[in-house]
Amino acid sequence: MIKIDYPVPAFKIKTESQQEFIFDTNRKKWVLLTPEEWVRQNFLQYLIQTKKYPASLISVEREINVGELKKRYDVLIYKNDKPWMIIECKEMEVTLSEKTILQILNYNQSLDVAFLIITNGKQTFGIETSTKKYLSIIPEYK
Repeated sequence: MIKIDYPVPAFKIKTESQQEFIFDTNRKKWVLLTPEEWVRQNFLQYLIQTKKYPASLISVEREINVGELKKRYDVLIYKNDKPWMIIECKEMEVTLSEKTILQILNYNQSLDVAFLIITNGKQTFGIETSTKKYLSIIPEYK
């Protein structure tokens, strides 16, 4: 398991029609603040603030083709103009399971990244795809 020290959040949150929204600085828009979105936004801030990943090379919730199906990944990091790391986020109460691993492996069929990360905000696991070794830390971007 990878230990994540999340930075203190400085999120913009608003309420409209009795629903909470959070401003996603990557997508540059207000999105519904679901439990999964809370995990995603905190993990994004960890990558940007703590790990110094360039925000401009982070893609959030975009559609990809997985075989004949259209799917949406949570977070994709680019490096050298290629997909480099994919991150699958689940809400805190969801157990990271074989189903989560199969989901990210399916996405990787189309993306072919160097690193796969799954997180529910409390637990984070990762693997380097070329060596199939589990990660003890989130890789540096450099």
